[in-house]
Amino acid sequence: MEKGSGGSAPPPPLHMEDFQLEGKKPVKNPFVPIGALVTVGVLTAGLISFRYGNSQLGQKLMRARVVAQGATVALMIGSAYYYGDEIKLFKKGSSP
Repeated sequence: MEKGSGGSAPPPPLHMEDFQLEGKKPVKNPFVPIGALVTVGVLTAGLISFRYGNSQLGQKLMRARVVAQGATVALMIGSAYYYGDEIKLFKKGSSP
């Protein structure tokens, strides 16, 4: 970079071709979005019950939210293994 240039050049524009999966067919698992919606619904109901002072029901709903959230994550991991997708755990020094 030259002195006095005032910064760097803007990055090149991104195109949809840059994000296409190479040779992989996208897999849709309808249970994951359903699980996410259930989690959000239970969370909302729990927050509303706390707002109205029903802390006992709120605590039960927060526990149910944790169960629903765990089930959703388990479905995501299970469907990735079932459909043969590799789950990459990033190690120190590696890049995505």
